[in-house]
Amino acid sequence: MTIEQNKPLIEWETDQELFKLMESELYTPVVGDILDEYGYYHQFLPQPVQPMRLQDKLAGRAMPVLMIDVFGPQKKPFGKLTEALDQLQEGEIYIATGGTMRCAYWGEILTATARMRGARGAVIDGYHRDTPQVLEQQWPVFSRGRYAQDSSVRTQVADYRCNIEIGGVWIAPGDLIFGDLDGVLVIPQKIEKEVIAKAIKKARGEKLVRKEIENGMSSTDAFAKYGIL
Repeated sequence: MTIEQNKPLIEWETDQELFKLMESELYTPVVGDILDEYGYYHQFLPQPVQPMRLQDKLAGRAMPVLMIDVFGPQKKPFGKLTEALDQLQEGEIYIATGGTMRCAYWGEILTATARMRGARGAVIDGYHRDTPQVLEQQWPVFSRGRYAQDSSVRTQVADYRCNIEIGGVWIAPGDLIFGDLDGVLVIPQKIEKEVIAKAIKKARGEKLVRKEIENGMSSTDAFAKYGIL
């Protein structure tokens, strides 16, 4: 009996079930492999976007945010930042990019607001600050690193729930975002069911192949039998 025949049909009814399934069974490398199979070769965000805590994983729906540079005091400090935060919905991930990263785009109060609204994490194509205060909230934040420089006179939110692009990766509102220690990737909505189902089957298969190898099977024989390496 093959791996495909031996495993039950993979199903979920709600986003919450989907997110739990992704975080419990998947890891970004195996999802990236499946995206490659579908011809989506550029779905990982740039490598410097990493979790603040090595153990953090996140899965949720994209709520994209567009940042722009500003120079000096503004008529409306931070632009549409508070509006973007206050309309976050349960199950969403705040994902922001734009500007030239001259300051921190995320911090303690933003974390508290997003967390209390039921968002599942933040992915920042830029820097964060208030590091101890963010860490103590035990909520997943991915960024390019730490930098204390304030944003009020350097950047603001120009728009949200809009299409954005990070490192050549197109992100639309509602796309699946998945992140862990190895990085962050974007799964387009139109192929998410097929990708997640195949990724879970592959992840389960990789566990079996590893067990076979640990029991003495060669990698050549394992690949010939299971087609997984």
